[in-house]
Amino acid sequence: MSIEQRAMETQDALESKFENLGKGKYGRILKMCRTPTADEYKKTLGVVAAGLLILGVVGFAIYWVMSYLPGYF
Repeated sequence: MSIEQRAMETQDALESKFENLGKGKYGRILKMCRTPTADEYKKTLGVVAAGLLILGVVGFAIYWVMSYLPGYF
């Protein structure tokens, strides 16, 4: 089997997998999807940044407690 035949078979297999995309059980969800507006994107970015900041502060607090407090006991 030549490389060209294997490439064609691989391409045909991929095309057949994606042929029914949007027609199965996730079709309605894919049709409802849209690009977020700039305002939605900024709000999402703010929430994610706040979450990362909170996780960082909690992680640092745990690090500080585990590093400095055991010396007092």
